[in-house]
Amino acid sequence: MFDRFDSQFAIVTGAADGIGKGIASRLAAEGATVALFDRNNDQLERTVQEFVALGYRAVGFTVDIAQEKDVANAFQNVLARFGQLDIMINSAGILGPTNTRITDYSVDDYDKVYSVNLRGAFLMTQYAIRVMEPKNYGRILHMASIAGKDGNPFMAGYSSTKAGLIGLVKGIGKEYAETGITVNAIAPAVIRTAMNANTAPEQLAYMTAKIPMQRLGTVEEVASLASWIVSKEASFNTGCVFDLSGGRATY
Repeated sequence: MFDRFDSQFAIVTGAADGIGKGIASRLAAEGATVALFDRNNDQLERTVQEFVALGYRAVGFTVDIAQEKDVANAFQNVLARFGQLDIMINSAGILGPTNTRITDYSVDDYDKVYSVNLRGAFLMTQYAIRVMEPKNYGRILHMASIAGKDGNPFMAGYSSTKAGLIGLVKGIGKEYAETGITVNAIAPAVIRTAMNANTAPEQLAYMTAKIPMQRLGTVEEVASLASWIVSKEASFNTGCVFDLSGGRATY
């Protein structure tokens, strides 16, 4: 498996840290050249330096995926430099307010969550497919959430935008089902990342208690599943949402 992605080029968003970084590292270790998209420039530079020190082929682009101009410029730069795109994994996402009733949830906060979690996912999918269509090959993967399937209370923005993301994946997957382009998602339960530091302790306890394995998932477990989904082996899966929930998922 060490050369599974040899000669392939991948974009990973939210790749400066957390799940995105873990997935990008796994792809690079298996031979891919990776472009790391993130809006945190300082952390992005540190991650790229870390990857290069490990011998990985990696470059970084400071991108806010909620902004079409940013996305368009980044894709233009990627194509000018590398001339191809085989894999696009969108791991960028924000939690927004937690432990907050909808009556106390501000519209501004909702718009911020929507702009990244759903608008950003739409933009990344649209631009990736435009590049992949001429070759009739590509793998697109989004990080959804069990919250998008079950609906976590007191997280109106996160739950509803992740549900919207699932709808996007299912719809676009069907649009391109007769091509060589697949569009899928992973719906994790709580994964142990720095992102959890922004979750209210009561909210985190509620979500963890719902996991039958009684533990959080790991970044490595997400990366393992992701690397198979975006490989050539996963040729009969599209419009699919893969659960990674320690037994929490019920459908």
